[in-house]
Amino acid sequence: MESKNPVFSRQSHGQQAWGTPTPDQLRGMYDAPSYAPPAQRAMTIDDVVVRGFITLGTLVVSAAVAWALNLGQGALIAGALIGLVLALIVSFKQSTNPVLILGYSVSYGVAIGVVSHIYNDLYNGIVFQAVVGTALAFAAMLTVYSLRIIRVTPKFTKFVVAAGLGLMGLMLINLVAGFFIADGIGIRSGGPLAYVFSIAAILIGCFFLLLDFDAVEQGVRAGAPEKYSWLMAFGLTVTLVWIYLEILRLLSYFTSSD
Repeated sequence: MESKNPVFSRQSHGQQAWGTPTPDQLRGMYDAPSYAPPAQRAMTIDDVVVRGFITLGTLVVSAAVAWALNLGQGALIAGALIGLVLALIVSFKQSTNPVLILGYSVSYGVAIGVVSHIYNDLYNGIVFQAVVGTALAFAAMLTVYSLRIIRVTPKFTKFVVAAGLGLMGLMLINLVAGFFIADGIGIRSGGPLAYVFSIAAILIGCFFLLLDFDAVEQGVRAGAPEKYSWLMAFGLTVTLVWIYLEILRLLSYFTSSD
């Protein structure tokens, strides 16, 4: 007898009761892929540009505030140490956390603001010259990279990284030697050796810009997640800070104090 209940009437047409899957449905459930979260949006050049403006802009604003407040050496030491710690965390963990990256910008910006104020008091107008020099270095390296005048190869990358580590090693040796000798090994004393060291440091900083540009291009090409634009912006900011400080020091060698 055919049931008048619409639920049971399905069975009379070759279907299972409501809520009980058929063998075909079970097979479809078994073959269906497991749940995967929606894919993240891939990083673009525009993402890096925007994050770069945010990161560098935060650093510049922090430096301007420190300059305006005329903060002392305590703020310089605290900002430099906190910025160094945050930079090491971001670098070694390859963190894309914007809080850490912007924290670096704020703390190191304070340190740079204090240093810039000190230099500008000694050598009037030197900060503006250093900013212009840094901007020109950035534009020049971007042009060199865009025109492929210098190609970033694995061999070139190894050379630049080794040179950077060599510079850091020399600065560490100079710091330790400074406890026993007045001018350390002479790379920061303002003499001919100091000129050569600062010029070499600026050039290597410019080469690191090429590595940064290549990292951005490779990340975009590989479809890296959008969050990695923060890490790319961090790398560019660190390199620009390096170049700025070295240009500031080099200009001080050739500028008479007031």
